[in-house]
Amino acid sequence: MQNTVLLSGRGNHALAHDVATYLEMELAEIKLTSFSDGENYCQVLENVRGRDVYVIQPTCTPVNDNLMELLLIIDALKRASSQRICAVMPYYGYARQDRKDKPRVPISARLVADMIESAGASRILCIDVHAPQIQGFFTVPVDHLFAAPVFVSHIASQKFANLTIVSPDAGGVERARAYAKRLGASLAIVDKRREMANVAEVMNIIGDVRGRTCCIVDDIIDTAGTLTESVKALMDKGASAVWAAATHAVLSGPAIDRLIASPIEKIFVTDTIPIGDKSTRCPKIEVLSVASLLGEAIKRIHEETSVSSLFV
Repeated sequence: MQNTVLLSGRGNHALAHDVATYLEMELAEIKLTSFSDGENYCQVLENVRGRDVYVIQPTCTPVNDNLMELLLIIDALKRASSQRICAVMPYYGYARQDRKDKPRVPISARLVADMIESAGASRILCIDVHAPQIQGFFTVPVDHLFAAPVFVSHIASQKFANLTIVSPDAGGVERARAYAKRLGASLAIVDKRREMANVAEVMNIIGDVRGRTCCIVDDIIDTAGTLTESVKALMDKGASAVWAAATHAVLSGPAIDRLIASPIEKIFVTDTIPIGDKSTRCPKIEVLSVASLLGEAIKRIHEETSVSSLFV
C-alpha cells in the first residue's frame, strides 16, 4: 500500500479504524469541525500530493452533514494535488430516489452522484447500493461490493434446519436467490404494496414457508415497517421461526420499538452505519463487520487486481 493514504470523515470513524487495522495502516490526520451556524470545515493535516487517497465516509444520519463533509474532503484533496481520490461510501444515502416515479420529483441519487464526481472523486467504492443502476449515474469507475459473503458464512454457521431465504419484495428477488443458491436453501417472496414512503402493506407470500425457518434478506432496515410486517405474514403462513439479514441498519423513527415487539428471532446487520446503543436497546440485533471486505477491496484496487473475485 505504498503511496496510499486512508482518511476518515466523521460518518463512521470506527469502521475506518478497523479498515486501517486490516490494511496495517494508520488513518491520516484530518481536522473536522463545524462552525456555530452548522457549516462544516475540514483541513487535511498530511501531505497528499501525488498520492492515492481513500476517503471512508458513509452518507448516513445526519445524511446532509455527512454528504457535505465528504464533498469538502474530496475538494480539499483535489486542491492539494492528490493523484487519485476514491470515495469509499459503505452506505450511499439518497439511493432510494433513483428514478422519477411521480410528477415533479427529483432523481436524488443522480444529483448526489454528480456532486461527488464534480467535487473531484476519481473512483467510487460502495456496498449494497439500494438500486444497482446507480452505478450508471457515474462516469468514473464504481466498485460495487456485496455484503453477501459476510452474511452467508454467518447464516451457514447457525446450521438452520429447513432454511428458506425470503425476499421482502419483488425487487430483492435476485439478491435472495443468490443467498438461497449459496446456502442450498429454498426461496420465498413477500408480495407487498407500498402506499407511501416508509409505509408497507404486506399482501401475500409466494412460496411454501410452513414449518420452515425463514431468513429475510434485504439491503436496508429503515423504520422496520416492511420487515416486521413481513415477519407477521410469514408467521401467519406457518413459519416456525423468522430471522433477518440486512446490510444497512438505518433504524430510524419507531424501528427499535417495532423490532422489540416483533416475534423475529434475530437481525443480522453490518457496521456500514454506526448504530450506537441501538443494539443494546434491542438485543435481537447482531452486528457483523465489513472492515475486512472493504480493506481487501481497497488493497485489490491499489494493486489493480480483481475485485469481483471476492464474490465468486
